[in-house]
Parts: sequence; C-alpha cells; structure tokens
Amino acid sequence: MDILSNLAMGFQIAASPYTLLLAVIGCFVGTIIGALPGLGPSNGVALLIPISFSMGLDAISSLVLLTSVYYGAMYGGRISSILLNIPGDEPAMMTTLDGYPMAKQGRAAEALVVSGVASFVGAFAATIGLMIFAPYLARVAFKFGPAEYFALYMLAFCTLGGIGSSNQAKSALAAAIGLAIAMIGLDKTTGMPRFTFGELHLMDGVDFLVAIVGLFAVAEVFFFIETHGRDSAIGVKLGKIRVPWKMLRQTSGAMMRGTGIGFVSGVLPGAGASLGSFLAYMAEKSLARDKDSFGSGNPKGVAAPESGNNAAAGGALVPMLTLGVPGSGTTAVLLALLLTLNITPGPLLFTERPEVVWSLIAALLIANIVLLLMNVPMVRIFVHILSVPAWILLPGVTMVAFVGIYSLTGSSFDMLMMVGFGALGYVMRKLSIPTVPVILGILLGNAMEDNLRRAMVLSDGDWAFLFSSPIAVGLWIAAILGFVAPIFLRGLLKKPALPDDDPTTIED
Repeated sequence: MDILSNLAMGFQIAASPYTLLLAVIGCFVGTIIGALPGLGPSNGVALLIPISFSMGLDAISSLVLLTSVYYGAMYGGRISSILLNIPGDEPAMMTTLDGYPMAKQGRAAEALVVSGVASFVGAFAATIGLMIFAPYLARVAFKFGPAEYFALYMLAFCTLGGIGSSNQAKSALAAAIGLAIAMIGLDKTTGMPRFTFGELHLMDGVDFLVAIVGLFAVAEVFFFIETHGRDSAIGVKLGKIRVPWKMLRQTSGAMMRGTGIGFVSGVLPGAGASLGSFLAYMAEKSLARDKDSFGSGNPKGVAAPESGNNAAAGGALVPMLTLGVPGSGTTAVLLALLLTLNITPGPLLFTERPEVVWSLIAALLIANIVLLLMNVPMVRIFVHILSVPAWILLPGVTMVAFVGIYSLTGSSFDMLMMVGFGALGYVMRKLSIPTVPVILGILLGNAMEDNLRRAMVLSDGDWAFLFSSPIAVGLWIAAILGFVAPIFLRGLLKKPALPDDDPTTIED
C-alpha cells in the first residue's frame, strides 16, 4: 500500500501539464539523439544538462526532462540500426544482426514496429521493477558504513572496467585519471590546495559538468569531424507502416525473456545495457529451434535485444537512486545532475525526498507510453532526420555545448577547460581507453576519499577494517570477480561482427 500511495503522490506531480510537456519534449529529442549514429544517450543527456539549468528548471522538472531523453535515446537507437546497419549507440548493435536483414527483405516497417513495442515492454517493465525493488534495496543500504561504501565504490570501478572495456589495464588507467582529477582543489580536511598549480579557478575543483560535456559531447564532435565530416546526407526509403499483430504475438516470449535478463544486467553496477542486449540475444538464440535463422532476419533477434537494452536502462537507475552508484555511463551523467541539484542519492533519498523519487518513477511510466505512441506512427519523421548533413549537425552540437556551459558557469576558463576535456576524450577514444571510468572517478572520487578517511579514523588506521563485515567482504569478492572474470570470458562475450553489406539505402 505504501508503494501505491507514493505512486499516487508521484502522479499528482508528474501529471501536471508543464511536467507532461517536458516529458513529451524529452521523448522527442531523445529519440532523435538515439537515431543519429554515434551520439547515444550519454552524449545527449550530458549535452542537455547545462541547457536545463539555463532554463531555470527545478529538480523534478530537470529529472523528468533528462530521464525522458534517456529513455527516448534508448528507443531511438534501433532506427539507424535497422535502416542503415549503423547502431545509434553500442546497446543497439545487436539489433543490427537481424534488423538490417529484415530491412533488406522489404520488412523494415515490421522490424521498426516490433522493435518499438519490444522497447516499450522492456522499459515499462523495468520501471515497474524500479518501483518495487528500489525501496527494499534502500533499506538494505542503511546497513552500509564507510567500509561498505568504499568497497561498493571499488565494485563500481572494477565491474565498469571489467565488463565495459576490452582491456582492464586501460580501464584502470582511466579510473586513475578520474580519481586524480577529483583530487584537484582544496582539501576538505586540511584546507591545503592540491594540484592547482597556483590557478585560482581550480581552487574549487573541476566542475564535473564541464568534464562530462567535454569528454562526451565535444570529444564526439572531434571524432565525428574525423570520421564523418565529409559525409553527405543519407537517403533512406521506407514502406508503409503497419502493425504486424501476428509477428508481435510470435515475439512476445522473446520480449519478456529479454526484459528479465536486461533488468538484472542493469541493476548490476557497470554491466549496463550493452551486456543486457548481448545476453538477451544469445539466450533467445540458444532457446530457439531455428537457430540458423538468427542473423538473417528473425524478428525474435530484433525483439530480444531491444527489450533487453531498454530494461537494462531502467534497471541501471536502481543502484543510482538507492546506493548513489551509477549502473551505466548515462546514469553516471544523471548522478552528476542530482549532485548539482544538491540531491544526494542513497537510502535517505526515499525518506527525505520521496517526491523526487516517485514523481520520477511516475514520469518514466508516462514517458514510456508517450514513446510507444510516438515511435510507431511518427517513425517516418525520425527516419528523415537521419538525412541531416554533417555541416548542419556539427555546428549545432558545438553551439549547444558552449552556450550551455557558459550559461551555467559564466566562466571563459570553464569553456577552455571543456575544450581541453574534449581533446582528452578524443585522444582516449583513439587509444581505445574508455571515458566512463574517468567520469566515475570524478563523480565518486571525493565520496570515496571521505569514506576511506572515516574508516581509518574509526579503526585508528587499521586497514583490516575495510574487510570487517560480511557485506564488505562480499562486495570486495564481487569487485575482484567483476574485474578478473572478463579476462577469461572475453571469448564468450566477444561482440559478433556486423554484416559487411552496404548501409546506404534501403529500397521499398
């Protein structure tokens, strides 16, 4: 009954005309961001955070807008995957394996409708799971002390590096860079400046929003200039949109199985939507009688990964809200938003700021319905957006990034720093070093240091205190396994190669 009463309170806030308008705008913009190859939800949310502040939105409005963008981008990634054989983001990669062959067979409209419904099933069920399981996980989190939180942060770093990258050493290096950046500024205990090099602008530390927009959005612009800067508009043809009811019934089981697998993958810190999509696809292929049809246009090969990656997107919100540990790169960006709004995620969030949590859950339920209604009849509009030429897209993204950061900080130094982070992100991508651990280090570095200091104060400097409780020991074991296990499982989790077909045009 508490859940229902809290949800009713959330709908009272989320169902206001203003909040509904923000949800619709977020869904529309997010779908566009997801459909454009290379941008993805992390870049889209990072790009729009400073815009939400410049608009003067309050905490609830900002969360509704940006989480709608998050969900919309997860929906939109399937469009370019099916029509162009180019994943809108990494989780949508598995959709290309059967989605693009369906499009070449003249079934592009069917693939888009099936993937849209599968996205709805996965995201809606994950939001229900968030509503049910998050409060219980928050109660467990009350048992966490400084040792447990330090081990939890180590778990986040290790699993995000172990699963999210093909090279653990590079992930560890990226995390170390993030932690080093987090140390910049005045020490909270001694008041002594650290790594400021006499620069007054660095006394308050590095603004993580500047780092996020630089590492994600600006770096993406640099990378896009190199790889796509001379591309012209892409022509895409699409037949009549119809709802294939028989195909939806045949793929309903795949949607439900993919949803369960994806939600569990999302709840695990660091696993994220990519793993959820991969496991959902492989599980469905292993259960199917017609295994040979996968990769050549099987609708279940579209439904399973789409429900899996969207369910993982919702599941990733569970550890972020209850423990303050992001479950994916995009939730790391959302965590930065919460911290900027002076909202501390964790178990106390559900008791001290219930209106924030439950209005967010209600808004997500509404956003999923909006996305379903928007993505089926309006898919032709989103398809045409794929034809935006690079000479229009690049200046637009750059302008939004600069205007947003300057309106937020009013500092030209921060704009130069954002460009510097963009260059760092570009170099890291060229060297195949993941950028998400850097963001995680910047976000969690100070909290990790504070909990380590508290643990040492409570134990009089005894390092064994970090392993003094069953919860802490379990988290340490999970962290080690999450970092080491992928070394031995790399062959199993190896991403399948994409088809080499020409992705330029799809005939009717």
